Amino acid sequence: MRLADFISRDTEPILEHWEAFAATLMPAAADLESLALRDHAEQILLAVAADLRTSQTREAQREKSLGRGPVPIDAPETAAQTHALLRARAGFNISQLAAEYRALRASVLRLWMDDCAPGMPDLNDVIRFNEAIDQALAESVAFFAAQAEQSRNLLLGVLGHDMRSPLQAIQATATYLEALNAGDRVSEAAARMIRSGARMQALLDDMTDFNRTKLGLGIKVTAKGVDLADVLGDELDELRAVHPDRQIELQVSGNLQGTWDGRRLQQLLGNLVLNAVKYGAQDTPVRVVATGDATHVRIEVKNSGAAIEHATLARMFDPLTRGPDDPGKADRSGSLGLGLYIASEIAKAHHGVIEARSDETETSFSVSLPRANEP
Repeated sequence: MRLADFISRDTEPILEHWEAFAATLMPAAADLESLALRDHAEQILLAVAADLRTSQTREAQREKSLGRGPVPIDAPETAAQTHALLRARAGFNISQLAAEYRALRASVLRLWMDDCAPGMPDLNDVIRFNEAIDQALAESVAFFAAQAEQSRNLLLGVLGHDMRSPLQAIQATATYLEALNAGDRVSEAAARMIRSGARMQALLDDMTDFNRTKLGLGIKVTAKGVDLADVLGDELDELRAVHPDRQIELQVSGNLQGTWDGRRLQQLLGNLVLNAVKYGAQDTPVRVVATGDATHVRIEVKNSGAAIEHATLARMFDPLTRGPDDPGKADRSGSLGLGLYIASEIAKAHHGVIEARSDETETSFSVSLPRANEP
């Protein structure tokens, strides 16, 4: 008997094997009834049987075995994709999801071969079946991973939002204690709380922005007419106060007026300058150069120091990526490795472009922004 006919005839015994195995996947399966344990298994099996009956070229078979089979045009999701989505929501992990397909593959082939005995099974059916299972597994894993990532981002977004209120209460209390003038020890402790609260606030802001981008929302900007010379100057004044041991220079030329979100561009500049302060040569200045022409404004942040390796430069704006720390200096920044990624997303939200270059003499980050746009 051909494998497609066997699957259609013996669907129920195969589903019993599927259900029995799914019931062992603890703790997610503990409270699931038979229907939930079999979730979309019958549809997956029938899709495999239909696939086996469909004439396919060698190239089509190869693409399917690599998980690049044709996308159905009559349904938004395949049965394997929907199965993955529901398994993720039920608390299964990705290893358990893959194990279901391994067990399905083994049980179908074993039952079919027993049915074929003493005759020989059709070897092409075996190959075609494995390709179909590989395609279903690839669809399931991709959908499961996407669902898991979205759930994680939503959780982090909610966490970042809900942590703001208690953090603001801590900061307000610390500011009140500092203003009481109740002695040097109390004032110093309050000042430490304020600084720590500010670092936590910056981390929460980064996490919130990161989650917006991962959820497809992008960086939120509110554009209005600003003079970028004033915006950049104010940000650099704050950075000089935080890093009094470093020289941070600003050079401005041309017209820097335009339509942007000033606060976001201060955030962008701050991230670039802090990166230069951390990784640049400590005995040389960080130079910020802002120039304006007829249509664009260009901001460059330059520092001297060791050249960045080409492989590192290619990943510079990837999220959760950090450069090597100085082994002789502890990193107290509490960085999440999101600064340059968020800077690039802010530039993108303004329809701008950000680039990085590095050689033995200088590392430079440059941002080109259109003078007027609607982010």
